[in-house]
Amino acid sequence: MAGFNVRSVLVTGANRGIGLELVKQFLEKSNPPEWVFATCRDPKGERAQQLKNLASRHPNLAIVALEATDPASIKAAATRVEERLKSSGLNLLINNAGIARLSTLESETPEDMSLVYATNVTGPLLVSQAFLPLLKKAAQGSPQPGLSCSKAAIVNMSSDSGSITNLFGWQMGQVVSYRCSKAALNMLTKCQSLGYEGDGILSIAVHPGWVQTDMGSSTPDQAPLTVDVSVQGILNVLPTLSKKDNGAFVNWEGKVLPW
Repeated sequence: MAGFNVRSVLVTGANRGIGLELVKQFLEKSNPPEWVFATCRDPKGERAQQLKNLASRHPNLAIVALEATDPASIKAAATRVEERLKSSGLNLLINNAGIARLSTLESETPEDMSLVYATNVTGPLLVSQAFLPLLKKAAQGSPQPGLSCSKAAIVNMSSDSGSITNLFGWQMGQVVSYRCSKAALNMLTKCQSLGYEGDGILSIAVHPGWVQTDMGSSTPDQAPLTVDVSVQGILNVLPTLSKKDNGAFVNWEGKVLPW
């Protein structure tokens, strides 16, 4: 990660779990970004306390309100980020916000299917649309050739649970709405890779591993990965990605996963 120089990064769902750890590790880098934008639903609420503690020590951290299912909230967040960045663009967008609902094929409901899809698929689509002008600006202003995460990139936090080939952890939990949403997010990533490559923007789907977070610990079995190890892995993988990886689905160790 030492060679990973990114000027600005935005992480959604940054008040807990993987999102919070991404923010922490970006800030702790020997060459931290000029701006780290951490978004969450309620920056003033108790759930954002750890972010507020970090912001008191790191002036380059900006906490931004963003509700991934609310288009008006997303647009307002993009406007606020643009004001902070002034004339420069946004280099790295990490669509990390996501939810899961425990369910089986028999118990799954239309409400949960709609809510999970809205958060895990439509949310990243709308966030990427809103921040696309800033990503384009970063790509246009970069002297770097090709595609990279330090130039301009969209990273969608996916899951091996959405791999139709692997279907990870079926015996531990069916979580149908979550699996369907992550399969759809993978397709969105592939579409973005085709649509945005000409603008100099890299798009990638990343499986963080089975991690000890609120979401990862929602099954009776113990998740094997700690959050810090997962995020260390992700931040080691991101700087290695280039045009050849555009539209791929990789895990926290850089291994390409099947769709």
